[in-house]
Amino acid sequence: MAPVRAVIIGAGSRGDIYARFSLDHSDRFQIVGVADPRLFRCKRLQQQYNIPEENVFSDWQDAADREKFADCVVIATPHQLHKAPAVAFADRGYHILLEKPMATTEEDCKAIVSACKRNNIILSVGHVLRYYPPIRKIKELIDSGAIGDIVHIQHMEPVGFWHFAHSYVRGNWRKTAESSFSLLAKSCHDVDLIRYWLSGSRCIKVSSFGSLLHFTPENKPAGAASRCLDCQVENTCPYSAKKIYLKMVEQGFTGWPVSVVCPQTVDIESVTEALKTGPYGRCVYDCDNDVVSNQVVNFQFDGGQTASFSMVAFTQEICERQTRISGTKGELRCSGAGPVYVFDFLTQKTTEHRCAAAPSNSMRDMHGGADFFLMDTFVKAIQSGDSSAVYTGPDDTLQSHLLVFAAEQARLQDRVITIGPDGSYS
Repeated sequence: MAPVRAVIIGAGSRGDIYARFSLDHSDRFQIVGVADPRLFRCKRLQQQYNIPEENVFSDWQDAADREKFADCVVIATPHQLHKAPAVAFADRGYHILLEKPMATTEEDCKAIVSACKRNNIILSVGHVLRYYPPIRKIKELIDSGAIGDIVHIQHMEPVGFWHFAHSYVRGNWRKTAESSFSLLAKSCHDVDLIRYWLSGSRCIKVSSFGSLLHFTPENKPAGAASRCLDCQVENTCPYSAKKIYLKMVEQGFTGWPVSVVCPQTVDIESVTEALKTGPYGRCVYDCDNDVVSNQVVNFQFDGGQTASFSMVAFTQEICERQTRISGTKGELRCSGAGPVYVFDFLTQKTTEHRCAAAPSNSMRDMHGGADFFLMDTFVKAIQSGDSSAVYTGPDDTLQSHLLVFAAEQARLQDRVITIGPDGSYS
């Protein structure tokens, strides 16, 4: 079977990660083109995957205007720039792997889904957690009846104190107008998981509360400078850029997040210079951030089931989700990568369930192997022509996004919002 040929649209961190599937599976997946306005990003992928010069573009539109030369595109542009390339490449007949979130407005999400459906395009959205082995194991146990009927889901995402400072105070997702709100940018995964575990039931009401705490000018310590490298009280600050980034480089670590601070060359000199002049060296109390640092969302489902989701910045753990699901016959709990534990009410015994691991490959450490499984199913779907192989297709993913938008409106309007059968809300 011929390998699936792909064009990477947006060669930043996520585009680079998805492309790595080709390193171990070049017989199934090949990178034949790249588009990114940053020349060094293009050149890096061009050299790594031997991409022909004529298939290297500074503007994705030029790639879309060409006669079709690949089977699919991987779209990993900034969030607000998803809709235009997704619709354009769908209209050209390319299958699409689209990084989450699908888009930053309801209208754009619907336009993408419409374009893919009218052109018979396989769409896989990067809700990688559906492919994460512990999440799959939880779903398997629910479907087996191990805990009876679901009554309540309690799910939490601990973002991590320095991770939030990196991405949502200093970084690309700090400002709603330039990216998207926190629940969409960081936690659309989690809202999607609640729907996934409760598949067969429909959310009918949602409420939400949240705010931006601590990372504001009024909390800036006395004597603090606008940049960490110039700050006299830096040694007392847990969010110090010097502590977060320079310490990592000193320990020989050059991947994320320091590769974001210095995307071309990572060493002490270049990172120090970036902290002197770039956004990642700013005081966390002196940034232009406005996205919330903590949020809770409450869900009411049509069968009477309830769910609650919490996202909080101020945690030791980094994105190690905590899940507890109460059923009529037992209770399930899982922390991070597992195992998953099930307590049976009848026997009053707890059973441990181990989770499958991703095979050894260049993507194994990315989201606990979930990125590998997402790419594996996407490639299989294209090769077989069977879109059902994809766990995160257009209709289901759209409903999850619409619920995220409804939850954010509930927070902004301080009210309970009613969800219609089609995902619309009032």
